[in-house]
Amino acid sequence: MASLYDRYVLPKLLGFACGAPPIMKQRAKVVPKAQGRVLELGIGMGRNLAFYDPAKVTELIGVDPSPELRAAALAASRPDGLSVQIDDGTAEALPFEDASFDTVVCTFTLCSVCGPAQALAEARRVLKPGGTFLFCEHGLAPDAEVAKWQRRIEPVWKKIAGGCHLTRPVASAIAAGGFRLGKVETMYLPKSPRFAGWNEWGAATRS
Repeated sequence: MASLYDRYVLPKLLGFACGAPPIMKQRAKVVPKAQGRVLELGIGMGRNLAFYDPAKVTELIGVDPSPELRAAALAASRPDGLSVQIDDGTAEALPFEDASFDTVVCTFTLCSVCGPAQALAEARRVLKPGGTFLFCEHGLAPDAEVAKWQRRIEPVWKKIAGGCHLTRPVASAIAAGGFRLGKVETMYLPKSPRFAGWNEWGAATRS
């Protein structure tokens, strides 16, 4: 059973953090590229919904294990004509058939799933051959001094930020999960603490 913190405090904290202007700018770089039948992992409060193009997306299904976040996603604004279904589920055990999606979208989700390797394996399983995995994630910084502070802060950070990890690799983990990476862009997000601001985004295909 979720604690009072998880039910009432954490959604507000996540809403503030995940809706910050630098984060929203990153979402806008990735989400509009989704097309066909789309699955979003960890849809959360539905921050991505406004960026989908209904002319390109035939159906959007989002999964999230939190009832509080799913309720917020249902109420989130989205463009007219966008078909959205939001289901209870985890990225590590997707209730969908093999090769059933054209695009999988994963933004600021791999940091908090219990098993990132399993989540990536499931994303690859449900993608059609040649399907696209769109990602935008924060993770382990390439600079030794920043990474050192990430490791120091992470134990406390996980407790207050819903299990969010600071030291998980991004692009290398996606490649190890059986995806063929395209162009990967990186930077420290502006107006963000460096320990939480290293960002990697791009697209990969099911190899």
